[in-house]
Amino acid sequence: QVLLVESGGGTVQPGGSLRLSCAASGIIFSLYTAHWYRQPPGKQRELVARIGSGGSTIYADSVKGRFTISRDNAKNTVSLQMNSLKPQDTAVYYCNLLIGGKNYWGQGTQVTVSS
Repeated sequence: QVLLVESGGGTVQPGGSLRLSCAASGIIFSLYTAHWYRQPPGKQRELVARIGSGGSTIYADSVKGRFTISRDNAKNTVSLQMNSLKPQDTAVYYCNLLIGGKNYWGQGTQVTVSS
């Protein structure tokens, strides 16, 4: 059974930083591309960043230069370092794996950027 558990959300002032982590179990994590999505209040879920099994990365234009996705295959974790946070980054953040055409999601972690 695939299980994804996010941690690290919270409330931060504009310009601040947070680091999100997602721990995966039940799979050979190193084989799969991992994603971070977010869902702002009243909006659709959107892709924030992804990291391939070989470490290649892509980012949404809105977070380029501010967010960094990384993975530790030995620990079965994927992380999202978020710097220079803006109020528009406020959302529930989800990690995701696509395995055999099926999406697996964590429970989500709330990030609120507010003064």
